[in-house]
Amino acid sequence: MEYTDGTALVVVDVQNDFTDPEGSLFVQGAERAVARVVEEVLAAEEAGVPVLYTADWHPARTPHFDTDGGVWPVHCVGDTWGSAFHPALPVVGPVVRKGVDGQDGYSGFSVRDPESGEEAATALEQLLRDRDVSHVVVAGIATDVCVAATVADARRLGFEVTLLADATAAVELQAGDTAAALQRMRDAGAQILGEPAR
Repeated sequence: MEYTDGTALVVVDVQNDFTDPEGSLFVQGAERAVARVVEEVLAAEEAGVPVLYTADWHPARTPHFDTDGGVWPVHCVGDTWGSAFHPALPVVGPVVRKGVDGQDGYSGFSVRDPESGEEAATALEQLLRDRDVSHVVVAGIATDVCVAATVADARRLGFEVTLLADATAAVELQAGDTAAALQRMRDAGAQILGEPAR
């Protein structure tokens, strides 16, 4: 990836619960994806372009979790080992936390109340606008969930988007989820480079 003026790297949810085999929602291939993400962070930093991060940051009880009626195991509870970034990840820019008040926080750009369905913006769009970013490069976890949602919102907001698919890994909750997510991102106008790590 060639990083030029107007470009930013957005690193999605490279947290212990998703990337460590001991994590509560470990994603297969995440360790290989993390190695690629680290390379990209260093390349973006060397090029002098902004690097921004998203992080799931849930309360211990939320309708997002299967313990309270949701679909996901308890993960990334704020201020726990699981919510911490992978220890190999250089954090060189602002972090946008999502799901803080119990919302569904799939996209880095928006959160949704799991009961009312009401959506609200995170700080990510404004952070990018403040830095005169028009092209967002996306990497992180998971290809078919938070990465796909972040890419979709970035396109909806008018950003040019490149997905570094080999710097992602997918949950693949059901067979075909990854391929469908990649197609949705292409249909939204994102450029996709490589294939998700396995």
